[in-house]
Amino acid sequence: MMLLIGEWLAEINSGFGVVQYITVRAIFAALTALLICLMFGPALIKWLTAAKIGQSVRSDGPQTHLIKAGTPTMGGAMIILAVVLSTLIWSDLAVKQVWIVLFVSLGFGAIGWVDDYRKVVLSNSVGLTAREKLLWQTLVAGAAVVVLYVTATERAELELLIPFFKDLSLYLGWMFIPFAFLVIVGSSNAVNLTDGLDGLAILPSVMVAAGLGLIAYLAGHAIFAGYLGIPNIKGSGELTIFCSALVGAGLGFLWFNTYPAQVFMGDVGALSIGASLGAVAIMVRQEFVLFIMGGIFVLEAVSVILQVASFKMTGKRIFRMAPIHHHFELKGWPEPRIIVRFWIITVILVLVGLSTLKIR
Repeated sequence: MMLLIGEWLAEINSGFGVVQYITVRAIFAALTALLICLMFGPALIKWLTAAKIGQSVRSDGPQTHLIKAGTPTMGGAMIILAVVLSTLIWSDLAVKQVWIVLFVSLGFGAIGWVDDYRKVVLSNSVGLTAREKLLWQTLVAGAAVVVLYVTATERAELELLIPFFKDLSLYLGWMFIPFAFLVIVGSSNAVNLTDGLDGLAILPSVMVAAGLGLIAYLAGHAIFAGYLGIPNIKGSGELTIFCSALVGAGLGFLWFNTYPAQVFMGDVGALSIGASLGAVAIMVRQEFVLFIMGGIFVLEAVSVILQVASFKMTGKRIFRMAPIHHHFELKGWPEPRIIVRFWIITVILVLVGLSTLKIR
């Protein structure tokens, strides 16, 4: 929207032409999303508290979590609202990638909202069943990847790039559909599993979004993409706006979510953020880089898989509790130590992921 307004105002004063630059709009998108969260966050927390939409705590979990019972949850709706509004304001709405990532974000957010609503408001401990959740995730992610496949105009849009190798790629063809589906759904659920401690999931999400935003900008710029040897995907630069909005909204939410948290984002936020990161990685053709940068999310998901598999096959557990952040809690690590160390690891992994663009 502001892009069109800026172009119109540029005819009156050339200074408004600066809005045409993605970098400028990305900065304003981050600031807009940040301000939305900071302005409306207190009111949302107050409303959630009054409505008694509070977090329930597992009786078999760490005893230190008992004090978290009743803390307002479903605050992730604020993140989605800030990201969507900021993206609509500052991005080029003629670009298909913008609408696809917004569809994924809103779709998975809706799934998480229903799950949270059943758990918290209706006091249904199950929420959405695993089958119901997978069904709706399949419909949303499936629709997005099918559109990407059908509208692909260049071979590069359907190629799987291998990090650290300059000319090594694999043309997926129709296999792009199941592969991209797994990336979106897997990323969504991995972030959701990580969201178990105050600020543990949101700041790594912000870091990964920042990394993907930079990659999106480079992939959308013919000269930079050519220099780095990555695909120049038409329209991918506009995903920088979405990623910047997610960075701003994430930081705004962290203001209230940092230890000790005043609000939790719930499945509505975690599922949406994870799916959005997966969708962006697919559209810039950097799925393996997402795997690297989001290593904490991968670790959390793998720890659950290993725990379940080990218990079913041997009757024994590998970790004291899964996801793995609970394992460290039960070992006696204070919650802030776990959170900050996971943040530090994510900084390192994001830098490693970005390095793959040049080390090839």
